[in-house]
Amino acid sequence: MELLLATPGGENSETVNVHVSEKTFGRDFNESLVHQVITAYLSGGRAGTKAQITRNEGRGGGAKPWRQKGTGRARAGSIRSIIWRGGDTAFPAKPQDHTQKVNRKMYRGAMRAILSELVRQKRLILIKDIALTQPKTRELLGKLAQYDTKEALIVIQDWNSNLHLAARNVPRVDVREASKLDPVSLVKYEKVLITENAIRKIEEVFG
Repeated sequence: MELLLATPGGENSETVNVHVSEKTFGRDFNESLVHQVITAYLSGGRAGTKAQITRNEGRGGGAKPWRQKGTGRARAGSIRSIIWRGGDTAFPAKPQDHTQKVNRKMYRGAMRAILSELVRQKRLILIKDIALTQPKTRELLGKLAQYDTKEALIVIQDWNSNLHLAARNVPRVDVREASKLDPVSLVKYEKVLITENAIRKIEEVFG
């Protein structure tokens, strides 16, 4: 299949079509698979380290606070009772592992489905390159304005310090290397700007 190489400002006087893999960018959208993979990816990022103590682990409360009868107060056996203010927790949280199993075939299939859907929705913009002379946010915003967008995921082949430094202060702009692309980043942004070299790397990784 062919993708149109976008030119700055939307001027396509010199129309250039770039051949890309049908296997990677021409797949049907599998909603259930994409949902499962994204859920698993987000679950894998949860720390799961929340912990509270049980009554056995808490200190104090060994002595009965007052005698059983004759005080006019309710019977109480411990100041650590779960119904007392400052007492222990009935069902305390414990560390959990939230990771979900997703095999490599499923993950690659979901990535291909997302990339293909971005192409169909015209949200994936293929560009020749995006280079900055210095790590300036203003220069990066000027580059994005040439492609009629203020927020986007920029996918490049290799690390670019100027680009990463310029993008880190912009809330709705992110830069990722093609080898570190993930499903959440792809669906998070309205547009995805991807360089021609990055396309080849994605075909290599997910093809």
